[in-house]
Amino acid sequence: MTRFFTGHFIMWFRNLQVYRLGRSFDLSPDMLDTRMQQAAFNGCSRMELFAHGWVPPLGRHGQQLVHAANGYLMICLCKEDKIMPAGVVRQLLEDRVAEIEAAEGREIYRRERMRMKEEIIVDLLPRALTRISNLFAYIDTRNGLLVIDSPSPARAELLVSQLRTTLGRFPATPLKTLEAPAGIMTRWLNGDALPRDFMTGAECVLKHPDPEGGVVTCRHQDLNASEVRNHIRGGKQVVRLAIQWRERLSCVIQDDLSIKRLRFEDVVREAEADTGADDAVSRFDLDFTLLVLELAEFLPALVQALGGEALPDGAQAGAGAQGEVERAHDVVDTEPA
Repeated sequence: MTRFFTGHFIMWFRNLQVYRLGRSFDLSPDMLDTRMQQAAFNGCSRMELFAHGWVPPLGRHGQQLVHAANGYLMICLCKEDKIMPAGVVRQLLEDRVAEIEAAEGREIYRRERMRMKEEIIVDLLPRALTRISNLFAYIDTRNGLLVIDSPSPARAELLVSQLRTTLGRFPATPLKTLEAPAGIMTRWLNGDALPRDFMTGAECVLKHPDPEGGVVTCRHQDLNASEVRNHIRGGKQVVRLAIQWRERLSCVIQDDLSIKRLRFEDVVREAEADTGADDAVSRFDLDFTLLVLELAEFLPALVQALGGEALPDGAQAGAGAQGEVERAHDVVDTEPA
């Protein structure tokens, strides 16, 4: 029986892993939904350690596996894990080893220990508790991007891998810039002017390329202070930097271009209060539209601020979201999924 995570969905992304699509995404929402239905989430069987599959982004409020709005396709991967505490398995193994050694008067070696450990895990599987988590993402078909709400690249790769399995082919690579972000962020804190609309926040992490050179973390501090520049003159580089953009959002940029602690300011979210979206589906649709329109302007601006995008072979950048995207407080026009 198909099981869905029934908790309240969170529409505003908090962390971003961004991928450049290797070719234009031509599947319609209906076609994508049909393909994803074949890999829908069914949960763990009694003898599986984990399982994952696609679920409706709207949770219990929807049936479609794709939620579409203005060329943006929201999807959600659900993952279920059996909770197998390592300490419990280790204790059961030690008890069984001790019992056999005492009864048979012989020592249990590594290969037999591993076999016994596997037997213990198989025995525990049907009784194990489970943990369910959802991973949201959207495909920006206009600009050729996949944006995943994930704090770690490894977790994001699970969703990309599942897309490749579901669609047969899904060329996508992590977004990269022509110059290393660490170099540009370091120059910003060393006196270079930031690009228009960008400001530094009050947090950074500086790391020396030499593993023995140390790491310095600054929080709630004026990043223009001489102490920070002294660390830079000593050879450290900025690998993590808090920034603000247009007084509309703030986030922390990492040297691998991951975006953490993304926060949309009140001026962006005020559009929620100005509409009559009082049911869960309407609010989800509105939040999704506001989210993607804001990021469709911010992401190209960030890439440009970091020196421009390094496109993989065969990939084409989007048609320029900045000139096409309408502000959310002007027009909100969505398509049904």
